[in-house]
Amino acid sequence: MITPDATEPRSTPLRGVHEQLGASMTEFAGWLMPLRYRSETAEHQAVRASAGLFDLSHMGEIIVDGPGAAAALDYALVGQPSSMAPGRARYTMICAADGGVLDDLIVYRLDDQEFLVVANAANTSVVETALRERADGHDAQITDQTEAYALIAIQGPAAAGILGPLTDVALDGVKYYTGHRGTVAGREVLLARTGYTGEDGFEVFSQPGDAEHIWMTLSGAGAAAGLVPAGLAARDTLRLEAGMPLYGSELGPDTTPFDAGLGRVVKLDKPGDFVGRAALAAAAQAPPRRVLVGLRGGTRRVPRHGYPVLWDGQARGTVTSGAPSPTLGVPIAMAYVEPEVAAEAGAGPPEADQHGAADGPHGAADSRLAVDIRGRAEPAVLTPLPFYHRTHERPR
Repeated sequence: MITPDATEPRSTPLRGVHEQLGASMTEFAGWLMPLRYRSETAEHQAVRASAGLFDLSHMGEIIVDGPGAAAALDYALVGQPSSMAPGRARYTMICAADGGVLDDLIVYRLDDQEFLVVANAANTSVVETALRERADGHDAQITDQTEAYALIAIQGPAAAGILGPLTDVALDGVKYYTGHRGTVAGREVLLARTGYTGEDGFEVFSQPGDAEHIWMTLSGAGAAAGLVPAGLAARDTLRLEAGMPLYGSELGPDTTPFDAGLGRVVKLDKPGDFVGRAALAAAAQAPPRRVLVGLRGGTRRVPRHGYPVLWDGQARGTVTSGAPSPTLGVPIAMAYVEPEVAAEAGAGPPEADQHGAADGPHGAADSRLAVDIRGRAEPAVLTPLPFYHRTHERPR
């Protein structure tokens, strides 16, 4: 297990590149990361219009391998990794016995007996410990390999065109949520068609010593197409527009996948037991405790995490994430509200497919709905998630 120094944030292999580019650096989940390079709004808009380049090397990489690896993951996670073919990836979660989310994950099946589990940076140790405990009795090994990987993402409609000439992987054949071993810029990588922006794009897992070469090659190749480096701030507004949950905001130990409208990731029909099955089966049948909804602000003031959502002047929910939307030009937020509020305001539960289209507000502004922003009730409109839907098709 990797134990970060409590006083000194860890650096990714690309720290020197970020500093040369003049990035504003910040501590995030124990890592020193680029928050923005110049303008987070410009970085956001570049990803929507062309492409952005992200350093994601703070993410946790955990290898689960051995003859019992698939069975161990079936027991440990709410999904069914054993049903995945080699080369496929899947979004899933690891939950506590009471159904609360410990982390949301992407699992890649590298071959019959080897899986790569990608965890959020702040939760890597928690996930590794839980996997190790839950693998007991299975013929499987759990290894934190975070220090063995760098991770670079290229996201946006121009991503495939920029990356294509630099890799030996035929991108036309790379489906969404797959991972392929190959080369990028002449260096061996695992190339995945995944991302956290709402756009098409790729994530490149490489050896740390190859990261700077890959970054600089992609940067040079994409400059004419409008590719720019992008930091954590743009990544957050991009994922918010795309209605994608963030651990610590929309997800956490007091939240089940069903609360977040993500019950589809829970495979209650898979054979055998798994941690949290009883609690999650009950949650699937129970009336919702709260509903995750989208909000569009009726003024220029921005709803932020923790602000109360008001209905008829009474607090009936809480904002989980909020920011000005560079794409829509208005403040947006996600919030948990009481089911009655969601029903009366006409939003209903989130769509099962979090990448579905959203054509605008669900209804006209309702004076009964507001967000308490520093003591002032600011009007809001319930809006289907996601706020943004890209117009170009993603590979199936």
